Amino acid sequence: MLVFEEALNAGDGILRIDFSGILNEHLRGFYRCTYMDGEEKKNMAVTQFEAVDARRCFPCWDEPALKATFKITIDLPLELIALSNMPIIDEKLNGNVKTVYFEESPLMSTYLVAVVIGLFDYVEDTTADGVKVRVYCPLGQANKGKYALSMAVKALDLFAEYFSMPYPLPKLDMVAVPEFAAGAMENYGLIIYRENDLLYDDLQSTAARKQRMTIVVMHEVAHHWFGNLVTMEWWTHLWLNEGFATWISYMATDGLFPEWKIWTQFLQQTTGGLRVDSLEGSHPIEVEVHQARSVNEIFDAISYKKGSAVIRMLQGYLGDDILQKALSSYMEKYAWKNAKTEDLWSVLSAESGIQVNKMMDSWTKQKGYPVISVKSQDHFLEFEQSQFLSSGLHGEGKWIVPITLFLGSYNRRKNFLLESKFEKVDLSELFSSSDGYSGSFNEANEEKCSELVWVKVNVEQSGFYRVKYEDKLAAQLRKAVEKNCLLATDKFG
Repeated sequence: MLVFEEALNAGDGILRIDFSGILNEHLRGFYRCTYMDGEEKKNMAVTQFEAVDARRCFPCWDEPALKATFKITIDLPLELIALSNMPIIDEKLNGNVKTVYFEESPLMSTYLVAVVIGLFDYVEDTTADGVKVRVYCPLGQANKGKYALSMAVKALDLFAEYFSMPYPLPKLDMVAVPEFAAGAMENYGLIIYRENDLLYDDLQSTAARKQRMTIVVMHEVAHHWFGNLVTMEWWTHLWLNEGFATWISYMATDGLFPEWKIWTQFLQQTTGGLRVDSLEGSHPIEVEVHQARSVNEIFDAISYKKGSAVIRMLQGYLGDDILQKALSSYMEKYAWKNAKTEDLWSVLSAESGIQVNKMMDSWTKQKGYPVISVKSQDHFLEFEQSQFLSSGLHGEGKWIVPITLFLGSYNRRKNFLLESKFEKVDLSELFSSSDGYSGSFNEANEEKCSELVWVKVNVEQSGFYRVKYEDKLAAQLRKAVEKNCLLATDKFG
């Protein structure tokens, strides 16, 4: 509460607050971490404000929708380097101390403000649009930042093209720190990483570490569009940040390194989300948050793993082109603003001509997911949904399920919505003769993948649900696996 000696006149004003803060040791707010430089113990100052710890550093309205501009000035010892969200515009020396002035930031949420002070070496490069990118590393280890640097440059170029929206800041710094509570943090223009998520040694680092680093860098850079440029209105919609950044980090990595078959690793992650969401104690993707101390609890498998999986499900149903056009429109409409889940559905509905909100509300506003039981009878397929619970109990959930399937070949693929508990689909209506459909499941040439001998539901495991096949369909699908007719992602399911 602020108390003034005199009554304030109505209108705009400037409030100046002189305050003293604490450089703590708790990896939250503005904190000190220590590291060894040879035999010498040294200190570094680092910020970590997400979700609600900017208030630990300076007085502020610490909520994502209350965006502001920030002009930061730092006094520090002459030999140290200061980094923040924006470039340095001036520096003044006063004996052994220097004052560093940073350019004023664009509108941003408080949790994205960042400062790092320490001793570093760096490597740098420039994007196609002229954005300067630097990776700051421990002294003497600059070479270990080269791989992350190359990935960051590629990511900035890739996402600028994908969203039809250029990277909005004049620079991007990425810095490795020795003590950090998260894997990384997407502060606007200054991404902070744990050292093992940013530093790569060609001679010593494993292939698995290289893949993880690639995904982490893509994830954090993607946040500069999903999260930083367009920010969730409140923590209820956290999944808009984390789900989208997770999904697109895998998509970008797959585009750069298709030989990695990275979507199979995504499915391992999705399995973790399915496991958690089958528990009776799970929660919806959109979860009400009423207290600051509750925010950190939703940085969990539901926001990240289920959130990214339902986006991939939507992509599989709508198609790549429609989703990309809609996301570009969404970025343009809400740039520098805040958005809710419904705002995204509205843009997607307008672009696709489909009531996306009606379908997706069943996935974001209720917990759990269905198991789809599939049976065949002549030229019919019968689909039945029921909530899957690991306890074996029967849940009451009901979803609008985007069913994707193909019959004996990836060329014979169809999508439809399962909107009721039970639905019987006539394949002769779903597939025409031009699709290669000519009969029932009883007609088979088991020597060829292209013949109609099996059905695969949930193409490439794009849907956040499980499928239970009757014995006959399961046996036919097993033969398709044995004949190597399926992609790795479909074998996963």
